[in-house]
Amino acid sequence: MVHALRQRVGALGPWFHNIDLGGVKTAPDHFLGDYPAEKYARFADAVPRDLTGKSVLDIGCNAGFYSVEMKRRGAARVVGIDSDDRYLAQARLAIDTLGFDGVEFRNLSVYDVGALGERFDLVIFMGVLYHLRHPLLAMDLIREHVAGDLMLFQTMQQGSTEVEAVPEDHPFYAPGTFVPPAYFDAPGYPKMHFIERRFAGDWTNWWAPNAACTQAMLRAAGFAVEPTAEADVYLCRTAPVPFAKFGPAAVYPAKGNLA
Repeated sequence: MVHALRQRVGALGPWFHNIDLGGVKTAPDHFLGDYPAEKYARFADAVPRDLTGKSVLDIGCNAGFYSVEMKRRGAARVVGIDSDDRYLAQARLAIDTLGFDGVEFRNLSVYDVGALGERFDLVIFMGVLYHLRHPLLAMDLIREHVAGDLMLFQTMQQGSTEVEAVPEDHPFYAPGTFVPPAYFDAPGYPKMHFIERRFAGDWTNWWAPNAACTQAMLRAAGFAVEPTAEADVYLCRTAPVPFAKFGPAAVYPAKGNLA
């Protein structure tokens, strides 16, 4: 049986998630070590330990590591979406082998989350933003259509970890001058670094925000940001869209009560 499982795991390789399938590991030689388990251990306490009766949406689920972990915390229902059929096949193998039920995997883009037609108590949006051509649109769609109470968010970040205090309304010139305000060049001003070609050999890596930019984008999309023990991971609660009163954006009601 173990030999047959190793063959099935090998046939679906390579794997980006190292998942222990009862003695058979899917990516034991991962270049990042025991990934993502080691990373998850550094912020796991930020996620509610008891998800009994709760629903979870895992966006960009890959091989389903986080879907598995949310089932281990008692989630009643988990939906994982990804646009790569091989990843979805890996995730189904992992869930079936570990014997979890109440998990569904669908080939769906983050831009199409509205097709799910429901809100989830917890949305997981880990390791996806920097692969997207339209990152803020994706965050808006998540907030509008599927985010109920909490979102666990991660993105690759580059640049300063400082967060500069900036005004709500930016002046065209610095007071008494004809030059832009100096804080635009401050290390902690929100900045999104654009990657034109490849990052770490991957042409799908488009964006690398600094910490201030990550937090500002989350707030702009309608999330209250709670940094975790991991610098690039944030636990977010749904909140009013801050600029809704100035334009067509709506304030979308949250549901559920996830402690």
